[in-house]
Amino acid sequence: MVSPKTRYLIFFQYFGSKYSGVMETSADQSVVGVQNYMEKAAQNLKPVVPIKFHISSRTDTGVHALCNSAHLDIQRATGKPPFHERELIHSLNYHLKSEPIRILNAYRVANSFHARFSALSRTYVYRLLMGCTHHSEIPVFERDLCWAPGGGYLNVPAMQDAAWFLLGTHDFSTFRSLNSETPFRSPVRTILQVDIRPSSGFLSHHYEYRGLEFWELEFRSRSFLYRQVRRMVGALVAVGQGKLTPRHIKELLEIKDSRAFPPHAMAPPSGLFLKSVEYNEADLETTMIAGE
Repeated sequence: MVSPKTRYLIFFQYFGSKYSGVMETSADQSVVGVQNYMEKAAQNLKPVVPIKFHISSRTDTGVHALCNSAHLDIQRATGKPPFHERELIHSLNYHLKSEPIRILNAYRVANSFHARFSALSRTYVYRLLMGCTHHSEIPVFERDLCWAPGGGYLNVPAMQDAAWFLLGTHDFSTFRSLNSETPFRSPVRTILQVDIRPSSGFLSHHYEYRGLEFWELEFRSRSFLYRQVRRMVGALVAVGQGKLTPRHIKELLEIKDSRAFPPHAMAPPSGLFLKSVEYNEADLETTMIAGE
């Protein structure tokens, strides 16, 4: 007889450029997913049953996460107590130390809890760099961490006017890429927040003389469609470049056809970060234990 399973919710971050995305892939691929490495690390916990991570938010190749989440069940041998949250964090991080993946914190949760379906909302941040006339002008420490659109500076007030049309509940068919799940998922989503604000780069105060500007576009919704954020960012940047008007964003929404999206306008993955996944605190049974 074995001990009953214990379910945990973990929060983790990763540098996405090294991986095929967050989701598990076939182990014989040259580049695999973040999930592959986490499940390999988890096997060092010596569970009775192999541990499977159920990830809340899918991210593609090159997309980073400041904080993603997943739940997992751990079943130990008879007589062994459940892992304390801090013990779980430290053990997983020890076996992940060679990878740019870190477990941030953990909760012990009810067996009915689900990392994906229990989430209240998800927040993404996209980092833009303005003032570059050539990609070689991107600071080396910002490589793969932002997008520097061509044409130098963008018309931010126009982008902010355009972003207003994205707020609320709409059919976002034009703003999703097609994949195998498209026929089974409703294109209707509710955007709860869109912010465009100045930001800073890594140690950018040491090269202010270069006139580079960092900006962040932040989006919050309960869920997003496939590549929806990258398409919204790309359309807003096109407005900032004068290729579209703010009113065009409203028209794209009304067309409700992914083929109507301007060609080559989707933002690249490198500037996109999953910032956070939000849950109802009442769903979390124990106090959060932060990793060190």
